[in-house]
Amino acid sequence: MFFEPRIPPNTGNAIRLAAGSGFSLHLIEPLGFDLSEPKLRRAGLDYHDLATVTVHENLSAAWESLNPERTFAFTATAKTHYTDIAYREGDVLLFGPEPTGLPEEVLTDPHITDRLRIPMLPGRRSMNLSNAAAVAVYEAWRQLGFPGAV
Repeated sequence: MFFEPRIPPNTGNAIRLAAGSGFSLHLIEPLGFDLSEPKLRRAGLDYHDLATVTVHENLSAAWESLNPERTFAFTATAKTHYTDIAYREGDVLLFGPEPTGLPEEVLTDPHITDRLRIPMLPGRRSMNLSNAAAVAVYEAWRQLGFPGAV
């Protein structure tokens, strides 16, 4: 789930990730672009029809729609590594917009089970949003045994 994404190619890459992994992509408005924007469509190539993408009016609407049992918020300020979690089907992986990340009111939302980080070398602010999502999605999918994969 991307909270208020702003950069079209990152969302296009995430659409391609969703198509390739079978995970669903949830986008929380406001979006910093139109979903028909050429840069987004180019990044997603021809995968748009193969991905499940849902746009939610706001975070409350997403919680109501998804009713997740567990939600993991990715932030550079977390202490727990993303590999320390035993992922389960139905978990929500929540990522914030570049360049700000998730705001404090989202990080303290009662739906958040834990805050997770992807390790990086010192002095680096963050990873590219779509790259971070790919790292986390593939770890979760690996733990689940790559269901549906060839």
